[in-house]
Amino acid sequence: MGNSYAGQLKTTRFEEVLHNSIEASLRSNSLVPRPIFSQLYLEAEQQLSALEGGSRVDNEEEEEEGDGGLEQNCPPNPYQMHPPPEGCCTTDGFCQAGKDLRLVSISSEPIDIPAGFLLVGAKSPSLPDHLLVCAVDKRFLPDDNGHNALLGFSGNCVGCGKKGFCYFTEFSNHINLKLTTQPKKQKHLKYYLVRNAQGALTKGPLICWKGSEFRSRQASMGACSSSLFPPLDSSGPPAPFPGEPSPGTAPSAPLGAPQAGPASEHPALTAALGPAVFNGKDSPKHQPLVKNRLSAVPRPSALGILSNSGPPKKRHKGWSPESPSASDGGYPQGGGHRAKYESAGVTCMPQVGLVGPASVTFPVVASGEPVSVPDNLLKICKAKPVIFKGHGNFPCLCGNLNDVVVSPLLYTCYQNSQSISRAYEQYGASTIQPISEEMQLLLTVYYLVQLAADQVPLMEDLEQIFLRSWRESHLTEIRQYQQAPPQPFPPVPGAVAPVTSAQLPWLAGLAASSCNDSVHIIECTYSLAEGLSEMFRLLIEGKLAKTNYVVIICACRSAAIDSCIAVTGKYQARILSESLLTPAEYQKEVNYELVTGKVDSLGAFFSTLCPDGDIDILLDKFHQENQGLLSSSLTASSVTKSASLDVSGAPACTSYHLEPHRIRPFQLAVAQKLLSHVCSIADSSTQNLDLGSFEKVDFLICIPPSEVTYQQTLFHVWHSGVLLELGLEKEHVTRQRVEQYVLKLDAEAQTKFKSFLQNSFQNPHTLFVLIHDHAHWDLVSSAVHNLYSQSDPSVGLVDRLLNCKEVKEAPNIVTLHVTSFPYALQTQHTLVSPYNEIHWPASYSDGVDLYPENKKYFGLSEFIESTLSGHSLPLLRYDSSFEAMVTALGKRFPRLHSAVIRTFVLVQHYAAAMMAVSGLSQMKNYTSVETLEITQNLINSPKQCPCGHGLMVLLRVPCSPLAAVAYERLAHVRARLALEEHFEIILGNPASGITIGKHFLKQLKVWQNIEDAEWRPQTYLELEGLPCILIFSGMDPHGESLPRSLRYCDLRLINSSCLVRTALEQELGLAAYFVSSEAPLEKGARTEALESDAEKLSSTDNEDEELVTEGSTSEKRSPVKRERSCSHDSASSSLSSKASSSAPCGESSAGPSQVERARSPPSCGPSEEARAPGERQRLRAAGGPPSVISRHSPGLTPQPDPSLKSGQHVQVSAPSASSSGSASSPALPAAGPLVLQASQCSMTKACRQPPVVFLPKLVYDMVTSTDGSGLPKAASLLPSHSVMWASSFRPLLSKTMTSTEQSLYYRQWTVPRPGHMDYGNRAEGRVDGFHPRRLLLSGPPQIGKTGAYLQFLSILSRMLIRLTEVDVYDEEEININLREDSDWHYLQLSDPWPDLELFKKLPFDYIIHDPKYEDASLICSHHQSVKSEDRGTHRKPEDLYVRRQTARMRLSKFAAYNTYHHCEQCHQYMGFHPRYQLYESTLHAFAFSYSMLGEEIQLHFIIPKSKEHHFVFSQPGGQLESMRLPLVTDKSHEYIKSPTFTPTTGRHEHGLFNLYHAMDGASHLHVLVVKEYEMAIYKKYWPNHIMLVLPSIFNSAGVGAAHFLIKELSYHNLELERNRQEELGIKPQDIWPFIVISDDSCVMWNVVDVDSGGERSREFSWSERNVSLKHIMQHIEASPNITHYALIGMRKWSSKTGSHEVREPFSRCHVHDFIVLNVDLTQNVQYNQNRFMCDDVDFNLRVHSAGLLLCRFNRFSVMKKQISVGGHRSFHITSKVSDSPMAVVPAQYICAPDSKHTFLAAPAQLLLEKFLQHHSHRFFPLSLKNLGHPVLSVDCYLNLGSQISVCYVSSRPHSLNISCSDFVFSGLLLYLCDSFVGASFLKKFHFLKGATLCVICQDRNSLRQTVVRLELEDEWQFRLRDEFQTANAKEDRPLFFLTGRHI
Repeated sequence: MGNSYAGQLKTTRFEEVLHNSIEASLRSNSLVPRPIFSQLYLEAEQQLSALEGGSRVDNEEEEEEGDGGLEQNCPPNPYQMHPPPEGCCTTDGFCQAGKDLRLVSISSEPIDIPAGFLLVGAKSPSLPDHLLVCAVDKRFLPDDNGHNALLGFSGNCVGCGKKGFCYFTEFSNHINLKLTTQPKKQKHLKYYLVRNAQGALTKGPLICWKGSEFRSRQASMGACSSSLFPPLDSSGPPAPFPGEPSPGTAPSAPLGAPQAGPASEHPALTAALGPAVFNGKDSPKHQPLVKNRLSAVPRPSALGILSNSGPPKKRHKGWSPESPSASDGGYPQGGGHRAKYESAGVTCMPQVGLVGPASVTFPVVASGEPVSVPDNLLKICKAKPVIFKGHGNFPCLCGNLNDVVVSPLLYTCYQNSQSISRAYEQYGASTIQPISEEMQLLLTVYYLVQLAADQVPLMEDLEQIFLRSWRESHLTEIRQYQQAPPQPFPPVPGAVAPVTSAQLPWLAGLAASSCNDSVHIIECTYSLAEGLSEMFRLLIEGKLAKTNYVVIICACRSAAIDSCIAVTGKYQARILSESLLTPAEYQKEVNYELVTGKVDSLGAFFSTLCPDGDIDILLDKFHQENQGLLSSSLTASSVTKSASLDVSGAPACTSYHLEPHRIRPFQLAVAQKLLSHVCSIADSSTQNLDLGSFEKVDFLICIPPSEVTYQQTLFHVWHSGVLLELGLEKEHVTRQRVEQYVLKLDAEAQTKFKSFLQNSFQNPHTLFVLIHDHAHWDLVSSAVHNLYSQSDPSVGLVDRLLNCKEVKEAPNIVTLHVTSFPYALQTQHTLVSPYNEIHWPASYSDGVDLYPENKKYFGLSEFIESTLSGHSLPLLRYDSSFEAMVTALGKRFPRLHSAVIRTFVLVQHYAAAMMAVSGLSQMKNYTSVETLEITQNLINSPKQCPCGHGLMVLLRVPCSPLAAVAYERLAHVRARLALEEHFEIILGNPASGITIGKHFLKQLKVWQNIEDAEWRPQTYLELEGLPCILIFSGMDPHGESLPRSLRYCDLRLINSSCLVRTALEQELGLAAYFVSSEAPLEKGARTEALESDAEKLSSTDNEDEELVTEGSTSEKRSPVKRERSCSHDSASSSLSSKASSSAPCGESSAGPSQVERARSPPSCGPSEEARAPGERQRLRAAGGPPSVISRHSPGLTPQPDPSLKSGQHVQVSAPSASSSGSASSPALPAAGPLVLQASQCSMTKACRQPPVVFLPKLVYDMVTSTDGSGLPKAASLLPSHSVMWASSFRPLLSKTMTSTEQSLYYRQWTVPRPGHMDYGNRAEGRVDGFHPRRLLLSGPPQIGKTGAYLQFLSILSRMLIRLTEVDVYDEEEININLREDSDWHYLQLSDPWPDLELFKKLPFDYIIHDPKYEDASLICSHHQSVKSEDRGTHRKPEDLYVRRQTARMRLSKFAAYNTYHHCEQCHQYMGFHPRYQLYESTLHAFAFSYSMLGEEIQLHFIIPKSKEHHFVFSQPGGQLESMRLPLVTDKSHEYIKSPTFTPTTGRHEHGLFNLYHAMDGASHLHVLVVKEYEMAIYKKYWPNHIMLVLPSIFNSAGVGAAHFLIKELSYHNLELERNRQEELGIKPQDIWPFIVISDDSCVMWNVVDVDSGGERSREFSWSERNVSLKHIMQHIEASPNITHYALIGMRKWSSKTGSHEVREPFSRCHVHDFIVLNVDLTQNVQYNQNRFMCDDVDFNLRVHSAGLLLCRFNRFSVMKKQISVGGHRSFHITSKVSDSPMAVVPAQYICAPDSKHTFLAAPAQLLLEKFLQHHSHRFFPLSLKNLGHPVLSVDCYLNLGSQISVCYVSSRPHSLNISCSDFVFSGLLLYLCDSFVGASFLKKFHFLKGATLCVICQDRNSLRQTVVRLELEDEWQFRLRDEFQTANAKEDRPLFFLTGRHI
């Protein structure tokens, strides 16, 4: 069970290949269709093994490819062959002995083969066109079923005669297969070879390897589960032909005498037109009774499905009459096959060989005698026959040509199907015969035979039938000469003979014999002309009255056949001929009929229907009688109610509220998706969008020329606040201003669009978003417009405007297409990349509600779902009595277009219903139940609401002239019935606005609290609550939204011939709706329906077990009728004008159907819940609902078991009140008190219930039927009028496809027609053809796309502003109050540079003022007397980053940027310039020795070609010698003299290394200092930057190592440059000694302008401005005596900077972040290479103590950007052992030596620094909060936390230290002290009693030596337990501590 049919694709395999195809399409540049079928096995599953043991054929070897189908697509496994022996032949096609093995060469030679061996053909990958002949032992080959082949191989070479090859690998080497994959016999031994009649060897059938493409034998063993003509069980008699089948047989349409003729000898072609699949499950056990047609299953389409699970050919024990599906026998039932095309419902017919000769396609040219069309054809036939040209020649027609329609559609379909095999060959299959013409015609006949009377043939279905048949024939042709061992079941003869043209008419006649003459076959002897003449004769004589299709076959020509098919059925011919009209022709035709007065006959006919004479006379009579009465009573009650209630203070209606504008979660999600797509365009390397260069967003929304849509869009834009948010308008936006941003695509659009383009050109820094809403409308190319420009200027406007060169090329315009139906923009030629499509997200994923909302969207799929079982009332319905009347009138008025007839009938129905509700009850018989229900509710709803709120009825009349006619007529009837104030009738025309009467205008103003006297409703949404009929015209809806008070959506007049997916979904989209999710829909509807009617519940208790069919006896056997009982024909046939009688129907009393029924709810009348109460009264009076309707889906209907004929028959008497057979509808009580329920406003229901939609029957069938995967049939139609299928050789859409997969499907399988604007896209030369700045947003209609894209504009604008802003640290300096005012000031306030002599006199300020060191230890100096509470509070370490204050700053034009910045100016700087090859750089080693490290340091420079001029090489491309340095005396303003070094880690994307703008374009040398392991990633992101790569030993080092190496390298380079330039005569002291060391987060630089009121004045004003780094550097570099300064820095910016900080221009203090370093002066002062934190403070103190000058320019400041990744945060301290990511607290960073403590994976130095920062009070308890007694720190500064202060002293001789004589220290810290620290040095300092000591050394040995050398034991007491180490393993070299107490 559940396996695929013979010849059908395996589901999982199909999904896999489809998935791979989609993925490949996504990845490839060109979206050329890759054939999915060519990658699949086309398997014929016979499942014989299921008969034997019920087991499945295993699929292990599915990967074994048949016939190279996949080999080209799969990457081969690398396979190493043995090299051939020396001197042997290696030529392809010859064996190693040099003998030819090719079949073509040796086919006629005698070949000697041993017994038991067979000749087989092997395929060589290097010779695809040849077969190599081999002799193989047949035991190692499989039998017919792919079984029983022995493992291994035994074969001989037929060339050289060498025997006994035991391995296929060895054999493949011998015959030179030269494989790249592992040799396997299954892959390479392909065909049996057989001798033909001439004795030559030829290619025979394929070898059937298990799991290969050809799984099983011809479907001969009987599981003909789907045969169209299964022979009856041999024991039973042939069933009587017209009647029902015998009880024992499965439903079938037997052949009469199945043994007759050769056809029955051929096994059935099981899957040619595969059986139906029921919702992806097996076909239902209980098949429907067949009534005269092949199927009684509800037909879901214009096509129908056929589900004959007939008996097998031979009775097997597994099958019994009780299980017609033969499921017990394990036959394949309709497996849930994903790509199955349900509509191809014809099952197979007698097998006739499909192998025939390749058909010769003749041009369709006229030949022979012309055929005359009879004059009075239309009059007699009542419809224009549609003649489809088929194969061969078509004769000329002459005479009355107006009465026939000739179409080439079928000819095209045949041609396409002929090209199937060519499409297949192209992908590597061997030559395969196309489906023969005879077969095509025969299949067409089978297709037509099974169409029901109310179905219309579809070309798409025929294509699928041909495709499936062709696939099947390809599988069966290879079985002809199968040489196989005997079988457990004897094989049946294969399909040897193809259908010949002589057999064709006979077989066609045989097929047509079962269909009660609905298909008539005419055979001609000489040409089609005689057949056509014969057909016209039969038509005129009326002999084809019951015939729907005439097939004319002329098989006289030997080469090929001529054929054509005429559609003569009145219904089918009318629909087909009308569907051949284009929309323009359709309108023209209708206009012509209205203008010429042809419709008058229709009006006259209606007048005669009324029993009391003309309806108008009746109306006038009624009007006069009731004039006085009506005006006083009815209107007063309904209209004045609202006013009186409000006055009297009674509660008004609470249901009415206009919803406030707000963004829903879905819309926000979509807006964010749009934003991320725009960002990804910007981020891609194509440089198509430079978001960084835009400062603001502007937009233009283009919409179709509909006034209502225009006003609606204006309203959305106005209320969304987007204009204010984008800064496009100031506070009070006027409507006129909003109109600037919305463009109606009409005649005036061009000028407005030009100004938009001009605006975009003039504002290159504004990003313009061009939104094309309703983007599926008018996709006509401008080339077509040139032909029509005179008639309609708006044709092709979209193409002319949106696709013009200016829009395409403007770098600042992004185009966004927005549509609910994107299919026409998803073709092979589309301009939108699949990556730039955004689809509305699904609300549920794996059952999780992704975006919880209080409203549920109710769209097409929900409407369809409501028609399935379990829903209380179907929201999609059709009206059978309306359809019946239209059909009858269609026959009476054949010359009128059906749109005209339908409109007149419907208007008549509405008019009659209005009259009936107004009291003329006799008019009920002239309307339908549906129309009556609509009209009753429309007129009565205002009476149920205290304010008079009512409901809206949408009446869709696509053709504007007809809409005008309908409006006039309904308005006239309303006026005569005095209903003008009960409801409004509005004519909605796209070209004009809304006009409503004064009375209703006043009501709307009251409801909406509008004071404005001039106000008029401009959108349909503003008609909320207005009782009205909206006649909605226009060929296409243009996105107009409808109010929630819409209750009925009457689409009965939509052009049902528009069978295109876009058109159908667009019409149904009108009803799309949001319902409140609080009230469950079904329950709400059901309880409302039943609450007033208690007896109803009991009366329907058992009705679910009764299937009652009503209808005339003539319809008794009609499957159409039966189908209607299972669908939602909400009219019972009792309302048609036929007499009603009950028809018995078998009922199943046992079996699984009971279970299904138990689940279904008690069936009530279909529309009963929604009917007016009066209607319900009528139903009750009639004794039950007119027809009980099962609400099961067509595929799951529990049908009565046909084998149990003896079930009880339930009879229901006809309604007693039926009037003498002409109409059986009982009289309805007039609208009165009886009708009124508890007063309830219709608006209450509106929130909970979507509208009810009425459809034409044809469209209803199309929408509600589904294919095998559950996909609605409508979805598999051609997606749009403007595209066509690329090939009929295509898979089918599947329900499981996501929107993205559907898009890829259409991109692969559709191409635009020549008139489509994308038609010429591929010709533009670019392979991919996608426009880089074009996006497509698609989502269901009315779901809120406008709100989403307006929200997108807002967040895009916010992001652009955000892109131009950065978060910079904004913290005021710390410890300001610790300064004293003595002689600490540099008093020359206006000096641009420091005066060296003055500056030297300033004391050094030891105190750290940088806020990032807020929790660092305070450094004490001699003048301090601080109270402890002056210090900042202690912060937790993790708060350090989080709590630092930042300010958002707009980037200036002098900012430094990260890698996300792209602009034209810095392309070259970044290396993205054509002149420089990307990544073209060289690696240079640079070594220098450094005594302190005791070894040579090896550094590497990566130098891009563009930067080589900064360096000196021994020769071009040779050894790097030095980095060029300028002279101190150079005065050029063109470059910056100091090289800039930026150490960085973990910030390859976010580091601010792009200094192009910061340096204002000036030449400068910038070096990134990176760790070795990060070199590649930095090089990738910054290809044009010089990198200095640190040695690998520094991979885990901190920033101190980088600073140390930068400084040492720079000094070494200075020496080299001095030596080099000395030879040029330059003094060493003239070489520039400065470098810049900058953080990677410095973003902008500022200067303070001071306006001092005079030299000594204390009053001054100042301002700060942003300047370039170039300005600052050149100012600093120009300082006089600059070489006397060791370190120069600047302030860190803060918004809180006070005047006292900038007052003095220079300070002598610490400098951080951005420093200018004199490497010459600081030669002997080093950075500590081990440090991770505070290394700059440590270095500053060393520089000062060496007697050197540190100068801070207070009037320059640097802004530092907050970067949350990389930097010092990239060091994570984790446990070395366990895998647990548990955080390790700082207290665990040290441990006792030799303990079992967990070791940590971190450098020892980092652990030490972190421990001291957080836990130093363990070592220095006395120092805690004791600022008067600091810790003495010798030669280094370590951060001991903010609660402990330190005093820094240097042990170097001649160093500057503070006077320590006043201090008594609370602790002593000796860190890695060197030989300068001696015992005598320490004896100078005084310590408190109990002060603590901490000595830190590299190992325990040096710890002991230090204690001894410094004689520490004299003054300090040590204990064994006071020794510690960092928590490192021995190999990580821990640091050791010793602590002691002062004695």
